[in-house]
Amino acid sequence: MSWGLVGQATGMFVVTNVDDLVLLALFFARGRAVRVVAGQYVGLGALLAVSVAGALGAGLLPEPVLPWLGLVPLLLGVRAAWRAWRGAPGDGDPDDGTDGGTDDGPSVLAVAGVTIANGGDNIGVYVPVFAVAGATGVVGYAVVFLVLVGVWCVAGWFLATRPPVARALARWGHVVLPVVLIGVGVLILLS
Repeated sequence: MSWGLVGQATGMFVVTNVDDLVLLALFFARGRAVRVVAGQYVGLGALLAVSVAGALGAGLLPEPVLPWLGLVPLLLGVRAAWRAWRGAPGDGDPDDGTDGGTDDGPSVLAVAGVTIANGGDNIGVYVPVFAVAGATGVVGYAVVFLVLVGVWCVAGWFLATRPPVARALARWGHVVLPVVLIGVGVLILLS
């Protein structure tokens, strides 16, 4: 695995999951860390599985068509920019994932469900990238993503203990996401 691929995978993971940090911080503040971490891995695993399946389906397309898949993240970025500019709320905060108000906080499946719901738009970014990355590249992306889930969980826990940082992410995450999605889309179109 090349350092270039590691860098690209890291950048893509960070950008597509920046909003997840706030949710992780909320989960860590309300529940057991083991459940939150396990739920995050289950949720990301499901997103990766769907993305790989989508990329395999895209692999059936003729090679000259593959770069046009970059329109998906590009349009998602334009949509996110439009919503941020108009001041429209996001797709709505998913259910907080508590399991009936117990003192233990959210269950593994609740965290996974929120991760999937919150990361559904990630599939639109991952599929075209995976479609042009080849088998080795997809494995590289998956390995980096799975390592970064652990890093993301540590960062979420850190944020749960520092409210000013969480407020800053909530304030600027909606600005960074569209810019990066548009950039990813343009890069895929030019590949």
